[in-house]
Amino acid sequence: MFQLIGTEGAARRGKLTTPHGTVQTPAFMNVATCGAIKGAVSALDLKNLKCQVQLCNTYHLHLRPGDETIRRLGGLRRFTRWDGPILTDSGGFQVFSLAKLRNITEEGVTFASHIDGHKIFMGPEESMRIQSNLGSTIAMAFDECVKNPAEYDYARASCARTVRWLNRSKAEMDRLNAQPGTLNPRQMLFGINQGSTYEDLRIDCMRRIRELDLDGYAIGGLAVGESAETMYHIIETVEPEMPKDKPRYLMGVGTPANILESVRRGVDLFDCVLPTRNARHGHAFTWEGCRNLFNAKYALDDQPLDPSCGCPVCRNFSRAYIHHLFKSREMLAMRLCVMHNIYFFNTLFERIRSALDSGTFSEFFRGSIGQIGQRI
Repeated sequence: MFQLIGTEGAARRGKLTTPHGTVQTPAFMNVATCGAIKGAVSALDLKNLKCQVQLCNTYHLHLRPGDETIRRLGGLRRFTRWDGPILTDSGGFQVFSLAKLRNITEEGVTFASHIDGHKIFMGPEESMRIQSNLGSTIAMAFDECVKNPAEYDYARASCARTVRWLNRSKAEMDRLNAQPGTLNPRQMLFGINQGSTYEDLRIDCMRRIRELDLDGYAIGGLAVGESAETMYHIIETVEPEMPKDKPRYLMGVGTPANILESVRRGVDLFDCVLPTRNARHGHAFTWEGCRNLFNAKYALDDQPLDPSCGCPVCRNFSRAYIHHLFKSREMLAMRLCVMHNIYFFNTLFERIRSALDSGTFSEFFRGSIGQIGQRI
């Protein structure tokens, strides 16, 4: 399902074939947590913003509208009208983000709903059943994401439990895919490498999970408190242990600089709320750096957000107009800025792929790394 087209150093150019379409890698997966991009951007908009994969969240969709409801309505792709590949997170990140609202046992995790406080239990089997009901293209195995820094003994026990949970996730997915009436009987499964910032735990975990011959492998538990340098070191530690013929996914990362550095270290897939979250607060990524649209200097600036950008926003609206919308608290401000940032991130990956195709990624890296991440 994954074809490695070429390499430049550790950087990889590939093609991932899924039941719902082909993904050119390296690629960015746009985050639609509850089935929509925050900022009033629909699945139909994503087609014009170069999106290849939509990412949705198992935990949030289980709470509302409910995975059984989505199943009755034909699954996520029909529900959201996004007809390309969809990856669903397992709910494992909520083991980290809702630390004050959960209790972990060998069987799984009991959550207190962040909406109304009612108790929810989710283990590997429940996560797989929810994701099967959602009918996503790629399901993530249920895991525990620990906060960095973590104590070694806890990280070791958590990592071992994550491997056991992966075995249960795979067994349940195999069972569900064989059931009559399953929405997506070819649903793919990615396993997640954990181990905090400890080299030996990361290596041991990767060696164990690669034995299961899954559809892809993710590096989880990074960008959750450690430095960027530590994150890059862990990627370098894990990468040699990852199968060459399977896609590699770095979960929850990140900034343009993080992305360039991680592609250089062999990562194929990324996701992050950064482009949409920052956009909703008036920060637009451009090839010159990041602009804060609340800044008064844009009040009379009739240029587009980025003169070199071809997105629908830059083709039609000025910095002055978007500045005015933010100052007036108009919802359109968020929508336009979110659309631009999504287009920018997907164009960044388009240029990364083009540079890898032409053997000029190192030059592209050197010419971009110091520019696109700076604040204007």
